Formats: sequence, C-alpha cells, structure tokens
Amino acid sequence: MAQHLALALAGTIRHDGDGGVADDLDDVAGLSAWLREQATSLRPYAGDLDGLDAADESLRRDVVALRRAVRTLFAEAVRPGPPSRADSASLLSPREAVDRLNRAAAAVPVCPVLAWEPDAAPTLTWRTDVSDARLRLVAGLARAAVEFLAGPDRERLRACHAPRCVRYFVKEHPRQEWCKPSCGNRARVARHYQRHAAGR
Repeated sequence: MAQHLALALAGTIRHDGDGGVADDLDDVAGLSAWLREQATSLRPYAGDLDGLDAADESLRRDVVALRRAVRTLFAEAVRPGPPSRADSASLLSPREAVDRLNRAAAAVPVCPVLAWEPDAAPTLTWRTDVSDARLRLVAGLARAAVEFLAGPDRERLRACHAPRCVRYFVKEHPRQEWCKPSCGNRARVARHYQRHAAGR
C-alpha cells in the first residue's frame, strides 16, 4: 500500500502526450480529483477523509511540497542511475527532503492498529485522535513515503527512461526496463528509428 501511494504521489508529474510534462496537481481541481482516486489507498494512513472539505490552494501547496521531497528522495534512491528528467533540475537537497518528509509525518501523532479478520492476512493501519483531515492527509502521505523509502521495495525503484516518460516505477522482474509496456514500445521504436537514420 505504501508503495502504491508513494508512487501515485510521485506520478502526478507525468508525460502530457505532446512531448512535455503535465502536473496533475497544478490546480485545486486536479488535487481534488487525485484525492478521490486515491481514497482507498489513503485510508490506512490518513483515516476517513470524508471530513475533508473541498481542497483549497493551501492544501494543494502542502501536497506539492511533499511531492517535491518524495521525488527528490526517489532521485536519490535510483542512483547511480539518472533521475526522472521531469524535475531533476529543481530537486531539493536530500537532507532538506528528508527533513520535510519527517516534519510532515510528525505533524500528526499516530499509533499502529492491527486488524486480523478470519481467513485474511493481518493489516496495519494508523489511528490518531487528530480531527483535522487536512493535517491527517499530508501526514499520511508522508508516512506512506517514509514507509516505502525505508522498506525493501526502494531497492527496486527505477526512473523510466523511455522517450518522453518521466515516471518512477518499482521493477517487478529482472528484465523490466520501463514503467509500462507502452514505454517499452516507444523506446524500441525510437532505437529502430535511430539505427535507420544513422545508416542513411
């Protein structure tokens, strides 16, 4: 769950389909749409967000600042490979990114809660007495990112280097080079074109 949420936050910066970069959190409407999409993944980290009124510019700025820290630490995690091209020139220092992530995670005190339903695997959620859904949201996103970055999946984190792609992904099998098959197809077509153009 942490992997999905951390990658989803980082993935709000993506290829726009026209050779540029799009930011899904560029405005409050984009943040609201993203929060609706991620509601199930957010619940274990931030609780029920039904109390979260419509997102506003202040919340958007907080989530975007957290995303910048996450993408900075993703860029650090994929070294010695190159980071995503989307924002490699505007990353924080790793120390600043860690501090930002830790401050956000610590803003809401939590305790772990184990749930274990019959015939199901045990699950962990975080409980807090803080009623402010906005604080819970940002702190929950930070906790998910910390959990992912401190966990074993970080070792498999990669930046996709297919033409025009700017996403990070977790490598699922040894031969995986791209975040999704369409990126692999684009990379193969680009290599084919380069070989034939060089031969002319």
